[in-house]
Amino acid sequence: QVQLVESGGGLVQPGGSLRLSCAASGLIFSDYTMSWYRQPPGAERELVALIGGTGRSTGYANSVKGRFVISRDNGKNTVYLQMNSLKPEDTSVYFCNAAYGGVTKYWGQGTQVTVSS
Repeated sequence: QVQLVESGGGLVQPGGSLRLSCAASGLIFSDYTMSWYRQPPGAERELVALIGGTGRSTGYANSVKGRFVISRDNGKNTVYLQMNSLKPEDTSVYFCNAAYGGVTKYWGQGTQVTVSS
């Protein structure tokens, strides 16, 4: 049984930082492209960042480029999202995603990030 479990969300002031983690189990982690998505209130889910199986290739949404960094530790079956210089518009539920062959296979349950003073 595959599980993706996010953690690290919370309340942070504008300009602050958070690091999200997604721990995976039940799959060959390095075979999967891992991504972070977010879904603001009343909006559709959007891709934030992705990382290939080896960790050498990454991609970012324009809205977070230069502020967020995605990384992975295949030895720990975990993907991270370091979020810096957070803005109120980053407030959202953040979801971990595992894709194989370009097809989404699994989602995590989400973790809330709130950026507010």
